[in-house]
Amino acid sequence: MRRKQFTERQILSILKQHESGVSVADLCREHGMSQSAFYKWRSKYAGMDSSMLNRS
Repeated sequence: MRRKQFTERQILSILKQHESGVSVADLCREHGMSQSAFYKWRSKYAGMDSSMLNRS
């Protein structure tokens, strides 16, 4: 099984950068991810912050 490249905390950090005004294309280029991955994350983690993550 493939290991996830980004943790949930990293994903939330990337989404926060977008909220602060960084374009999706710039974020994808900087972090080496696809735009489709970004939009999937945005739909899944919309409105969450790090205190809402499950701690395993």
